[in-house]
Amino acid sequence: MATDKDGCFESKEANTMNGTNLGGHGRPPSSVTVAIDPVALVVTECITVTSAMRKHARWAHSSISSILGASATPRPPPADARGTNHDRSRASSKIDLIEDDGTLTSRWGLRGKKGQSMQDNPLMSAFARLRADLKGCKDIQGFDTPSLLQPFLQVIRSSSTTAPITSLALIAITKMLAYKIINVKSPGFSQGMQLLASTVTNCRFEGDNSPSDEVVFLRILKLMEDMICGPSGDLLGDQSVCEMMTCALSICCHLRMGEVLRRSAEISMVTMCQTIFTRLKTLEMELGEEHDDLEKAVTQEDMDAARIDSNPEGDHGLAAMQHVKTSLEVPGISGQDRPSMDVGSGQLDVAKPPVEEVKEVRPYGLPSIRELFRVLADLLDPHDKQRTDTLRVMALRIVNVALEVAGPSISSHPSLASLAKDTLCRNLFQLVRSENIAILHESLRVAGTLLATCRNVLKLQQELFLSYVIACLHPRVPIPDEPTIDPSLYQGVPQAPALVKPLPAQGTNSGRNTPVPVKDRQRLGMEGGSRKPDAREAMVESVGGLVRIPSFMVELFVNYDCEIDRSDLCTDMVGLLSRNAFPDSATWSTTNVPPLCLDSLLGYVQFIAERLDDEPRTAGLPERQKLRERRDRKKVIIRGATKFNENPKGGIAFLAAQGIIEDPNDPHSVTSFLKGTTRIDKRVLGEFITKKGNEAILETFIDLYDFRGMRIDEALRQVLTTFRLPGESALIERIVTVLAEKYFSDAQPKEVADTDALFVLTYAIIMLNTDQYNPNVKSQNRMKVEDFAKNLRGVNSGKDFDREYLQAIYDAIKANEIVLPEEHDNKHAFDHAWRELLEKAQTAEDLVICETNLYDADMFAATWRPIIATLNYVFVSATEDAVFQRVIAGYNQCAQIAAKYGISECLDQIIESLAKISGLATEAPPDTGLNTEVQASGKSIMVSKFAVDFGRDPKAQLATLVLFRIIGGHEGAIRNGWTHIVRIIVNLFINSLIPTSFTSISRDLDLPPIPLQSPAQVIERNDKASDVGLFSAFTSYVSSVMNDEPPEPNDQEIEATLCAVDCINACHSEEILGNVSELRVESLKSLIMCLLSQLPEQDPPPYITVKTELPAPTPVRVNGSAKSAHLNMDPSPLYDPAMVYVLELATILALRDEETIAALGADVADALQAVIRDADRLHPVALSRTVFYLLALLRASNDHKYIRTPVVLHAISAFRQDVLRSCALPILKGIQGCISGPAELKNEMATSPDFWAVMHAMQPLPETAPLVFQIAEAIADGPNATITGDNYEATIALLNAFATAGNVGARQEQQRDQTQRRGQQAAPQERKPKKSDVIVRGTRALTIVAQLAGRVPSLIEQSHLETHEAWRAYWSPVFRCLVTQCVNPCREIRQQAFSSLQRCLLSSELASPDHTEWINIFGEVLFPLINQLLKPEVYQTDPAGMSETRVQAAQLLCKVFLHYLVLLSEWEGVLDLWVKIMGIMDRLMNSGMGAGDMLVEAVPESLKNILLVMASGNHLAPPPAAEDGSDERTEQQRELWSETWTRLERFLPGLMPELFPDVGKEAKPVRQAPDESATADQETAQVPSRPASALAEPQAA
Repeated sequence: MATDKDGCFESKEANTMNGTNLGGHGRPPSSVTVAIDPVALVVTECITVTSAMRKHARWAHSSISSILGASATPRPPPADARGTNHDRSRASSKIDLIEDDGTLTSRWGLRGKKGQSMQDNPLMSAFARLRADLKGCKDIQGFDTPSLLQPFLQVIRSSSTTAPITSLALIAITKMLAYKIINVKSPGFSQGMQLLASTVTNCRFEGDNSPSDEVVFLRILKLMEDMICGPSGDLLGDQSVCEMMTCALSICCHLRMGEVLRRSAEISMVTMCQTIFTRLKTLEMELGEEHDDLEKAVTQEDMDAARIDSNPEGDHGLAAMQHVKTSLEVPGISGQDRPSMDVGSGQLDVAKPPVEEVKEVRPYGLPSIRELFRVLADLLDPHDKQRTDTLRVMALRIVNVALEVAGPSISSHPSLASLAKDTLCRNLFQLVRSENIAILHESLRVAGTLLATCRNVLKLQQELFLSYVIACLHPRVPIPDEPTIDPSLYQGVPQAPALVKPLPAQGTNSGRNTPVPVKDRQRLGMEGGSRKPDAREAMVESVGGLVRIPSFMVELFVNYDCEIDRSDLCTDMVGLLSRNAFPDSATWSTTNVPPLCLDSLLGYVQFIAERLDDEPRTAGLPERQKLRERRDRKKVIIRGATKFNENPKGGIAFLAAQGIIEDPNDPHSVTSFLKGTTRIDKRVLGEFITKKGNEAILETFIDLYDFRGMRIDEALRQVLTTFRLPGESALIERIVTVLAEKYFSDAQPKEVADTDALFVLTYAIIMLNTDQYNPNVKSQNRMKVEDFAKNLRGVNSGKDFDREYLQAIYDAIKANEIVLPEEHDNKHAFDHAWRELLEKAQTAEDLVICETNLYDADMFAATWRPIIATLNYVFVSATEDAVFQRVIAGYNQCAQIAAKYGISECLDQIIESLAKISGLATEAPPDTGLNTEVQASGKSIMVSKFAVDFGRDPKAQLATLVLFRIIGGHEGAIRNGWTHIVRIIVNLFINSLIPTSFTSISRDLDLPPIPLQSPAQVIERNDKASDVGLFSAFTSYVSSVMNDEPPEPNDQEIEATLCAVDCINACHSEEILGNVSELRVESLKSLIMCLLSQLPEQDPPPYITVKTELPAPTPVRVNGSAKSAHLNMDPSPLYDPAMVYVLELATILALRDEETIAALGADVADALQAVIRDADRLHPVALSRTVFYLLALLRASNDHKYIRTPVVLHAISAFRQDVLRSCALPILKGIQGCISGPAELKNEMATSPDFWAVMHAMQPLPETAPLVFQIAEAIADGPNATITGDNYEATIALLNAFATAGNVGARQEQQRDQTQRRGQQAAPQERKPKKSDVIVRGTRALTIVAQLAGRVPSLIEQSHLETHEAWRAYWSPVFRCLVTQCVNPCREIRQQAFSSLQRCLLSSELASPDHTEWINIFGEVLFPLINQLLKPEVYQTDPAGMSETRVQAAQLLCKVFLHYLVLLSEWEGVLDLWVKIMGIMDRLMNSGMGAGDMLVEAVPESLKNILLVMASGNHLAPPPAAEDGSDERTEQQRELWSETWTRLERFLPGLMPELFPDVGKEAKPVRQAPDESATADQETAQVPSRPASALAEPQAA
């Protein structure tokens, strides 16, 4: 058989070229997946079907052609396909009942028995024809699809076939599709699929309710699944898909079918629906950005044409497919005639396809998808009694798959979204209330998927669902108290959701006579009722699935919590999860609920934490500030509504004060708010607007309604949805009167004559409503419509109301009670709530999808309290590591969130909670009186009850580690939490668990580490201690008891202490302190305030007897034996190292930089000053360091002046002397820091008398003298010296004290002298011994004094004092100091003093012709100095050196006199002065004590010099010679000569004649010599007459 290359057959050569010869048939192309020849496969299937048919009685007499196929004679294909099979029309596929081959028997005159025709049954002949057409077919994919399927389709459609035959035909078609024998490239593939879809859904066969019937249905389901899910699915039309879905649903819904069949049908249905709804996304992608036009592209006619009937008894149901036969015609046996197989016999019901051309069918799309979605939603109707729960479970599973694959697409198409909003949600939310656990599980799952995918268009529906779930799950029982858990740890968990309204008080009149029992008022979204434990667990799982959506909680917060009229769903959801995460929730649910809720709660926190570093997305989202304003307004409205429900007048006043009600006196403003909010109690509102005096409010309230187009009962129903009728008839009458007037004005009803008639009618409607629903009235006694009309007879302006009008009113009341929404019973509650919801949904905005972290801060700030409370409770009660890990992660994430968004209150709460759990943050410091130091191998630990208890509590250690990890890096966000942190650190410090110095903080405080309280005992453990037996241990214990010592710690206590030490070391507290030092000022402010709050109260602490404290050493016990143990029984202030630690840390932080000094210094300074006010009751260590801190702060804060320097210095100087000495060194360090600080502060301190008092008090102490001298030197010397008239004398006095202290050097000098006198040779290293620091300071002090003398002229000039006052104020202190030191036993000091004194006395600035005050240098300086040197006790201090000092003093006296001789000569008291000098010389000459030789030589020489100088200057004029006769000398010269001659002759006879040999003594001296009996002392003690003060010896000398 030859064909062209475009035909359906391949040439033999082509087959040979392919390397294969499949018996003359073509090699299957690559798209065919079967291993055997596809043509042979099809022929085999034909033979299989016909073979089964022949075995049936009905086809037992088929002709032989059914076996042979058709004639082998070639015949052309049908006329419409002779050239090619690609264009065969559908008409060519109809069954040709009479063909050429069929008339062959007649042509040859062949007849069967008894004249019957041998023509085969059309079903059989169709297969024969197909086999004939396939002979010679080279390429099966070129064969016409309808022709290939036609015989099998006829079998499927035929009602005369049995189930096995139909099943074989279905198997054959399934194979051809599966093996791609028929595929999209096959000619007529689209038409073939349309025929196949129509045939499968119209399948007919004789059923006998045997398993083979169910096999047919399984085959049908499999074939439909392959068609929809395969390539053919894109070619099926809406009608075909609807028919196939109808068929599949009918199988699913048929209850008489077996469970396996229905389950299989459900599986196939799920698969097909998955593909069908995926098609929706495919259509959107094909349209691209214009996918919104998908709705516009579909006509309403197409939408209406797509219909699916889920009734199993429908046209495409199982009943139509399965015709159960009641009798079976048995074929004739033996010689009986075979019945005729007439084509027109009733035994054949072969559906013939229409002859007309098949129109092109558009691939299925929105119409069939919408119809399928509608049917699935309708199947969920809980009130449809024809549907069983099993069917609803199946429908729920299918719906869930549809939502999973196309949920967002469903929400974006209005036709589908409307079904989701109304039908699906209405039925679904009612199923959630089912007690059937299977229904509940599936409905919750579908609800979760629906909200996860379509929530953007289900804003109010989601609120209704979640409100119900929350009301069901939130327990109304308090959290049980646990003896081991502090109740403060779990404060913040709400006891009830905010959306739950309190139940009305018992006994209140509801305004209705049809009360509904409470158990029947479990309204959706308002009362959850009691649900079984399994149901609660299922709800929790559903909620958890929603919470696991990253943006879900944010959307709840933005769309509900921040909306005035919506519930606080986000807050309530967190509260629900928190409360159910507590272990006790398992008592009313299951043991799985607490961990499920905890997981959801922590997941919510984790999502926020994961978004912390994301860039906030703001496009298309509401502004944060607006949401905050809304939330604030919402809170005010809720408070106002609560107040209104308690006291309407007070509530309105509050709302007006908050700006919610613009004018409380304006009825419109008041009623607009009352009608617009749902938070007002309806009973209170009804009583308020009807109250006497509120007539204007009532009228305005009713005016807010629009009654146009309503019947009076509808108007009344609308009004009574907003408030409850009061119980008093007078109040009801007011409402009815106003309502009648308003309604008559708006509606202008034709059926009512006037307002009076309307008033009566309205009242009658209220009475009718009460009568119809009063449970006390029997049904037969209830009012009929005739009774209702009778009551209103003649009231309509003398006429009756229209009967139809009254009938309509009566029917409406009888069908639906007029009552408040919350008072509906179960029958009507949901319907009314749903109608109300749909009305609101029309104007409500879509839910805002918030895939951003923009609102995380506000959301977390509103929800963190129950989260932290839950974490605390679970942490304390948990026992498993997995729980600890999750909770710790939750703590860390909450801390990160709080720190990132500045929610300090949350972070503080976390810190407080963990601190309480750790047990370290005790308010009262732990007792350290029994602390024991254990030393071993060069290391030591402090064993204390505090450390042992902590080391034995693993949970406390874990809490501490978590706490310090949370603190680390988040220090800047902590505020009040510092209180607990400080308590922990202080407690660790006093128990030696952290370092005693702030090594991690760069500090400038020059102080040693803070000393701790000495341990009660120190135990030294050696290696052999382990060998100590029981008796030795007992002996050690008894010994410790007898000695009043704590028992030696055992190994377990030491091990616990080591655990505590390891834990604290792992906390790295020093790193936290390092971070703290870098905080911003506002953060440090909180820490400083918390630190200062830890200081003890100012009440005087008790005086108690304590063990030996600082600096007494602690007795050491070697291996348990005490060396010594002495108690100090003297009462002494208790040392508190905690207070010192707090003050030092606060000071260091305040001194960080200029900003902290300005912002924090004042508070710290106030605290420090408050502490030192009670100095007598402070331990010296604490007091000294406190003063040091204050002085360090004083130095740094000099520019801010919040510390007054005089006040500080006065406080220090007011210390008792013993207290001051015990605190000397730190105080001096602080003072030195101030002196080396700003010049202004240095001047202020240097001029304070209290400062010098402190210096003088501390100067005698050996340990403080060097520092005091450095301070004095800094003030008195150098370029920055601050010597003023105010501190000049005090400075010299202090320096004089240092010089005086140098007298200790005399002993060393005298020892050296003795050694030299004995002729002993000093060792080389001793020849030049190192000078004592005391001597060095003394000599340096005198040097400074001498330098200060150089400042005297400028000081005098600045002082503006009188001459004598200035001289005494500035010169006298210097000379007194130097004179004092000139008699110092130490030669070096004495020599230095003489040198300085000489320079001062000979200074050019000292004397002046303008005044005579300088002459006091003789009477107040030189004369007293020599008098002191002449004293025996002074001489004995240094016998060897004092002689030389006397000589120096005599020489100095003469040198000074000569130096100022010219000025003195003009002074009238020069004679008395000279007489005084000669008397002093006389005493020196006669002083004796081993110094005579030196003085005998020195004094005459000095006097000689004076006399010669005086003579040369004509001051000492000898008398003229006797022969001259006249004496021209002045009276003063004569007296001076006479006195000089007379007195010198007394102790130095011959001196004057030697000097003046030519002059003799005058016979009569001018001045009367004193009585010879007067001693030299008396003579020298005479005071000259002028001036008296010039020559007088000072009392101090």
